[in-house]
Amino acid sequence: MNRVTTIRGLSPEEAAERIYTAHKHETAWLDVFAECLDHRRTGQSLARTLEVWGLSQAEAARLFGVSRQAVGKWLHHGFPPDRARAISDLAATADLLVRYLKRDRIPAVVRRPIRVLDGVSLVELLQRGDTRMLLARCRDMFQFERTHA
Repeated sequence: MNRVTTIRGLSPEEAAERIYTAHKHETAWLDVFAECLDHRRTGQSLARTLEVWGLSQAEAARLFGVSRQAVGKWLHHGFPPDRARAISDLAATADLLVRYLKRDRIPAVVRRPIRVLDGVSLVELLQRGDTRMLLARCRDMFQFERTHA
C-alpha cells in the first residue's frame, strides 16, 4: 500500500497527527507544509469562484489584468497576498449569488447591466478593480427587507 492510499484512509485528524508526529521537531518543515496546504486551498477557492461566475482562466486574467498563465498558477499554487482582498471579495460575492440565485443563471446575471448601477454589470465592476464596491453592491441586491418598506 502506498502513502497516498494510506493517507486517504485516514480521518483529517489522524492524517494531521501522523504528519505532525513525523515532523514535530522540524518546525520549518511544518511551516512550509502548512503554507503549501493553504496555497492549494486558496487555489481551490478561486477555482470554485470562477466556476460560479462562469469565467474562464482567460477571462479572469483579463479582469485581473494578468496573464492567463498567472491565473493558472494561482489555481494550482494559490494567489499572491496582494490579490487576497480582491479574490476574497469575489468569493464572498459568489457565495451570495449561489445563495439567492439558481446556479446556472449566475454567469448571465453577472454580465447583465444593472439599472441601479447605472447600467454597469458585476463583471464590469470586477474589471474596474473595485471589489469592495462589487461586494457591497451585490449585498445591496439581496437586501429584501428594503423592498417592503
